[in-house]
Amino acid sequence: MERVPKDLFIGGEWRPAAGGCTLAVEDPSTGQVLCEVADGEAADGKAALDAAAAAQAEWATHPPRERGEILRRAFEAIMADLDDLALLMTLEMGKPVAESKAEVAYAAEFLRWFAEEAVRIDGRFAVVPNGQGRLLTMRQPVGPCLLITPWNFPMAMGTRKIGPAVADQLGRCTIDAAWAG
Repeated sequence: MERVPKDLFIGGEWRPAAGGCTLAVEDPSTGQVLCEVADGEAADGKAALDAAAAAQAEWATHPPRERGEILRRAFEAIMADLDDLALLMTLEMGKPVAESKAEVAYAAEFLRWFAEEAVRIDGRFAVVPNGQGRLLTMRQPVGPCLLITPWNFPMAMGTRKIGPAVADQLGRCTIDAAWAG
């Protein structure tokens, strides 16, 4: 537990919650307090969103291959710490260790998938369903967003949302245009 950061990571640094409040993390099997963590509030979410917005223009300059490599390294880091991450999840949530290990591996796989997809984000060109024209789909970043994950699969649902955002310059917008063909 000592190695685990307890603050919020916002704007590239660890910091306490804006209100200074903490939340006790309990082992559900014993009720024992494992540690205290920063208890973020709306102001912290806004600060995180503002920091992401400030970084987005620079992030968008990174080519797809580089974004994919960043995701690949994140996948490898998670897999290297699979046992420790699974133990933390088990202690916090009470899941059996085998289920926690499965979720950590599943979560990491989202990052590996999107690492490979980062170089394929190029839109598509298709015939419209009635055959009377063509459809062009272009993917363009729209900027950062706040994401909420469920309590029961926190890591897997987090990486499922983070992976595509990192791969595609922090989000995407689909623009469709049709013309006579």
